[in-house]
Amino acid sequence: MIGEAISAFLASHGYLAVALLVGLESIGIPLPGETALIAASVLAGASGKLDIGWVIASAVAGAVIGDTIGYWVGRTAGIPLLKRYGARVGLTEPRLKVGRYLFMRHGGKVVFFGRFVSLLRTLAAVMAGANRMPWPEFVLFNATGGIIWACIYGFGAYYAGQAIDRISGPVGWALFAIGVLAIVGAGLFLRKHEQSLIDAAEKALPGPLE
Repeated sequence: MIGEAISAFLASHGYLAVALLVGLESIGIPLPGETALIAASVLAGASGKLDIGWVIASAVAGAVIGDTIGYWVGRTAGIPLLKRYGARVGLTEPRLKVGRYLFMRHGGKVVFFGRFVSLLRTLAAVMAGANRMPWPEFVLFNATGGIIWACIYGFGAYYAGQAIDRISGPVGWALFAIGVLAIVGAGLFLRKHEQSLIDAAEKALPGPLE
């Protein structure tokens, strides 16, 4: 049902839908921004109804603008306000601890690589602001991470869409099934990885987060 809703939203709003979903996810709202990028890219490859260049540009714009808003929300509100209201958009205290734990050790790498990890994608920018990461450093890692992420996922899904469009019959269905299994496996891996991060953060930062 989520996939059908995203497809309908993309059909109605095109590039704006990609930018909006990616941007809201980047601010910290747990929406399927990455899924929208992949779906739009597959649609561009399979049907040509969307242009892959504009799909990627929309995703980059949404990622950079959304992360920038998230950064200033975190910088302005700080941890106390995030603890009070963050759970409403998925930023529970265990997740806030993960952000603090990772920024204590890796700083800019969290902003760059966080774009590729579901947990960090909604958390990195807000935590960068809350932990007072220098603005120029944030801009550099945020922009480069957003561009590389959008290109890898966008072009990858685009060429997959072209392949699906050219191949029909049992081979096409087999490739589709492999793709679904790969997505499910990746989701299970990321869920397990998220819990290990939460456990490590709790061990390093026991008690309430200040």
